[in-house]
Amino acid sequence: MKNFSNFAYAAAMTTVFGLPAFAADQPGAGVDVSPIKGSPANAWFQHMVVQQGLEALGYNVEETLEADFPAVHLAVASGDADYTFNHWKPLHNDFFDKSGGEGVMTRVNAAITGAGQGFYIDKKTAEANDITSIRQLSDPAVAALFDADGDGRANLSGCNPGWGCEIAIEDHLDNLDLRDTVQHDQGSYFAIMADTITRYNEGGAILYYTWTPNWISDVLVPGEDVVQIGVQKDGEMDAGFAVNDVYIVANNEFLEENPAAAKFFELVDIPISAVNAAQVKLRDGENTLEDFQRHATDWIAENQEQFDSWVVQAAAAAN
Repeated sequence: MKNFSNFAYAAAMTTVFGLPAFAADQPGAGVDVSPIKGSPANAWFQHMVVQQGLEALGYNVEETLEADFPAVHLAVASGDADYTFNHWKPLHNDFFDKSGGEGVMTRVNAAITGAGQGFYIDKKTAEANDITSIRQLSDPAVAALFDADGDGRANLSGCNPGWGCEIAIEDHLDNLDLRDTVQHDQGSYFAIMADTITRYNEGGAILYYTWTPNWISDVLVPGEDVVQIGVQKDGEMDAGFAVNDVYIVANNEFLEENPAAAKFFELVDIPISAVNAAQVKLRDGENTLEDFQRHATDWIAENQEQFDSWVVQAAAAAN
């Protein structure tokens, strides 16, 4: 296994059932592959789908490394990891570029598309106070509606330090003159959101950032429980965050040496609805590696013909 002691390891399952018969032609036999993902558990599903495809091609997929997103990109760039299925474009553009960019790694494929993100508040407070833009929270009276700790400022449940969304949120706070009225609460995102959900259930006003695919929107349902508020600039309103695609990013040297893996990465296509469905299972307590492996196995079984075609084409690319 590659030396990568600075990152936390998570044991990944390696037994794959129901591999297609043609997988006997395994161009990856004898080759170790090291994946890496960000620290949130919600990226396991897509990594497990890719892992099963690589194993069908004969690759030995090592334990999946976990790290904060800047370190994920540095690992792929340096070759300490071979690939990640956790690169959000454009959210992670800076991480990609500052790690060496296209000179050392490749965005092989936008295998999940249409991932949204933005700011949300509870519907009751939005409607009672006609709040449609986060810029309105520059008014201390409006911001105080979302004060959860008694300091007069709105508490914004935000992103972990080191995540791409942290940078975007911090830019909004600076550019929209919100520093004096909004506090960006950071730490463990899902722990903070658990407190936010509790506050909502107790009748409190809430302000938070989230993204899709993510189980948060299955608990705080947009249009029913909460509404998305935009970012007003120059008289126009938008979400304040770009819609992202989630890419498989791989080390260039690895891609050159492993055309079968490169082709498989190129072919993977997972609907965002499937990722959302996996997030609901995660929310409901199916949160072990065995669970994540089963989620991927079940989705593959439901899409077996397509998955098998990916493996066939990838194996052919090595010949």
